[in-house]
Amino acid sequence: MYSHIERNSQLLAWYGDVKRLLPWRITKDAYRIWISEIMLQQTRVEAVIPYFERFITKLPTLEALAMVDDETLYKLWEGLGYYRRARFLKEAAIVCVEHFEGKLPRTYEALLSLPGVGMYTAAAIASIAFDEAVPAVDGNVLRVYMRVHALDNDIAKEKTKKWVFEKLLEEMDHVQPGDFNQALMDLGSQICIGNGSPRCNICPISTTCKAYQEGRQNQLPIKSKLKARRIEKRTILILRNDQMYYVHKRPSEGLMANLYEFVNIEGHLLKKDIIHQVSENYTIQTISKLSNYTHVYSHVEWKMQAYLIDVAQINENFVSWKTIKMQIPMAGAMQDFIKQIEKKTS
Repeated sequence: MYSHIERNSQLLAWYGDVKRLLPWRITKDAYRIWISEIMLQQTRVEAVIPYFERFITKLPTLEALAMVDDETLYKLWEGLGYYRRARFLKEAAIVCVEHFEGKLPRTYEALLSLPGVGMYTAAAIASIAFDEAVPAVDGNVLRVYMRVHALDNDIAKEKTKKWVFEKLLEEMDHVQPGDFNQALMDLGSQICIGNGSPRCNICPISTTCKAYQEGRQNQLPIKSKLKARRIEKRTILILRNDQMYYVHKRPSEGLMANLYEFVNIEGHLLKKDIIHQVSENYTIQTISKLSNYTHVYSHVEWKMQAYLIDVAQINENFVSWKTIKMQIPMAGAMQDFIKQIEKKTS
């Protein structure tokens, strides 16, 4: 019968051999660790690296983040999605500047007081940057724990996450808590994977894994299905005059708050109705259909059709292509159409 101490030793030895040299892992800088953890919440590691490096180059300190204007912040975040994370970063930076002498708090409990910082993020920062023995429990860690102990708890339930947190508080390594947390995360993302069969043949702790011993690794963990996303049809109109394009800013609350977009109309409009609607304010010169695109948010799916429409007039809402690409933060749902236009004009 293996103890968790032996399992931890195997896990840490494996991590020492295979850990990736990522830009946020070559430092104990709490600011860099925080930024990376927030970016990694909804995005693959490989995709995060260039965003992280650009963000840190532009905003190297908490003070710089606290003072940045929103449009610059959102432009740096453009492509990562879930822009509320960026808003919380700035709000938390302001709190740190005003109440923590321009530094991130050094304890798990104090980190929880920051906007946008939950149990996982606080634990990751506290353990990696400050060596506090507190477990960082994300989906990867939940999956590993359920398989190692062959448990049938539903990992979609908050009470399961809290229970695993308490168990790992007792079982985790207290000498290298940051490495322990990162080892579990890497094990879950690279070997004890959720989509497809886990790679048990190369797992460093398979000899201590009850699910593997029982042949249940493909059946665990148990996760109840989330509520199905709402489907919405949208029509996107991209009004162009020479190299100037019509954009407008979305409201400060709700989906894609404060981001820019092209004309975005509910429903799939017929071409004749589009022509009639646009002709009320503009003289249409040409109109061409772009490829349809589906953009997925956490709770809603936009099935979009789009038209590129050349018009004879402009107003204050028309901006240059350079402004769209370099200055203003465009909503994620618009990015595919931006790429389509670039292909058509290249």
